[in-house]
Amino acid sequence: LEALSERMARLEAMAESPDRARDSSPILDEEQFWALTGLQSQLNDHPSTVEGAVMLVGSLKLPDGTPVAWQQAAGTAGIWETEWSDQAAAFSALGHPVRLELLRHILSGTHATADLAEVASLGTTGQLHHHLRQLVAAGWVKQSGRGNYEVPAARIVPLLACLVGAGR
Repeated sequence: LEALSERMARLEAMAESPDRARDSSPILDEEQFWALTGLQSQLNDHPSTVEGAVMLVGSLKLPDGTPVAWQQAAGTAGIWETEWSDQAAAFSALGHPVRLELLRHILSGTHATADLAEVASLGTTGQLHHHLRQLVAAGWVKQSGRGNYEVPAARIVPLLACLVGAGR
C-alpha cells in the first residue's frame, strides 16, 4: 500500500508539472521500465536533435561463462529514411530453423565445424556448410580460424533481442 501511495504521489506530481504538457510520453513505472525512462530522459535533454530513438542493450554470460555487454542505439529519423529492404538478407539468414539452432550451438561453445557436424539436427556436412555460408554472408557468424566459427560480439545482443522480440 505504501509503494502504491508513493507511485500515486509521483504520478500526480508529474501531471501537475508544467513540463509535462510538452511531454506526450506515457506515464511509466520507472522501476519496471528503467531502461526506457533513461532513454526518454536522454531524448528530453536533446529535444531539438532527436525525434525518437530505438535502443538494444544487453548484459549476459554465454553458457560457457564468457561475459557479453552491448549497447546500440539509432535515431528514428535515420530508420525511417533508410531502405528497410536492405536488411532482408540479415533477417532471411535467421529465417531457417537449422540456422537458429546452429547459432544456439555456436553461442553455447561449439565452434569447430567437425563438432557442429556431429549435431544431428544440423543436417549433413554439406547442409551445415550451406547454412554457415548464409550466416557468414549476413554477418551473424564469422570464421575465427580454419573450421571454427563464432558469433561476433556486436551481433550477440541484437540476435538475442530478435529472439525476444519474436517471442509471444
